Amino acid sequence: MHHDHPYQRELEVALEAAHKAADQIRYFSEHRNELTIQHKDTYDLVTNADMASEKIILAMLKAAFPEDQFLGEETGGPQHMGIGRCWIVDPLDGTTNFSHNFSPYCVSIALYEHLTPLVSVVLEVSHQELFVAVKDQGAYYNDQPVKVSSVQSITKALIGTGFPVDDGYRYDALLKVLKGVLEDTQGIRRTGSASYDLCCVAVGKVEAFYEVGLKPWDVAAAGHLVLEAGGKVTDFSGGGSWLYGREIVAGTEKIQSWLAGLIQKVT
Repeated sequence: MHHDHPYQRELEVALEAAHKAADQIRYFSEHRNELTIQHKDTYDLVTNADMASEKIILAMLKAAFPEDQFLGEETGGPQHMGIGRCWIVDPLDGTTNFSHNFSPYCVSIALYEHLTPLVSVVLEVSHQELFVAVKDQGAYYNDQPVKVSSVQSITKALIGTGFPVDDGYRYDALLKVLKGVLEDTQGIRRTGSASYDLCCVAVGKVEAFYEVGLKPWDVAAAGHLVLEAGGKVTDFSGGGSWLYGREIVAGTEKIQSWLAGLIQKVT
């Protein structure tokens, strides 16, 4: 990445915050007797590792950029993107994975100005994989530039997804999508961390990803990574409200369009 881009300081602080938060999460991973797990509702977990991670990140961001707004999974913040700059933070994406000692689980930090992503960092904690995007500078994996997959054929495509845990979702409609994907592609992968799945799109490991029920902090950083890696990101209807719209389809131009079409057709 060019070191003279306009968001150098923002990136440096985000990287430092992500690494410090990851250290804290690793501490809890190694001292599981100190881990407390609470249920926000039936399926939605929060651990003291999530809380500690978010505290570290917000403290560092607020110290460096006191004028900016913040939206964090555990501490809340503006639910709609106002004017000005807003940091969108998921302190531990893949909490259920983490609570089972199952990889991956990530720290996700993104800076947006209104609806424009400026800086994004996703750090997979257990294997220390680092994904970075800066507006108009491309996407990077462990400091190497990355692009979305060059696979053009649907039958050779691997598709990522996740399943919503809320009771309110129409699983029958989702199963129709799943059936269509399983029939027409090379297969489905589900890692348990939406930000990681989207990073897999950005680096070309999977050709596309879709999920319903995601919150802004699940997709803010990694959705930006896909865009900077040359991919396409929309909501289910092909529109632009994937950040707050709770539905996302991301992928290569061709396979993303096919997948969005399939979802529209069967749901």
